[in-house]
Amino acid sequence: MTDAPEPDAPQIPDKLYFKIGEVSEIIGVEPYVLRYWESEFPQLSPKKSGSGHRLYRRKDVELLFRIKHLLYEKRFTIEGARQTLRGSAPDAKLPAETLGQQSLFPTDPLPEIRRELAEILELLK
Repeated sequence: MTDAPEPDAPQIPDKLYFKIGEVSEIIGVEPYVLRYWESEFPQLSPKKSGSGHRLYRRKDVELLFRIKHLLYEKRFTIEGARQTLRGSAPDAKLPAETLGQQSLFPTDPLPEIRRELAEILELLK
């Protein structure tokens, strides 16, 4: 089961990195929308390959699902979604309108730490 807010959202494949076309298909938006969101949400920062291609990590894809949920389902403005994401840090208080969404946006850092350690291990192989 994925951490995505949409119950019928596609599963995120178990890969270290995703190209923008793959992420576009998984999230269900055009690549230009992903590039725009990248400019509007400072938390979203895919790595760039040597040739300049964007390489999204799993945490980037999960964040994109949250952004899409806030913008398309909850009908937030860009600024409202940005503030909500900023407020969903583990130590921050969540806005009242997102309190019911806590189960959709887990703040437990252990799964992310495990994923990043697995990425490091793969790089060292």
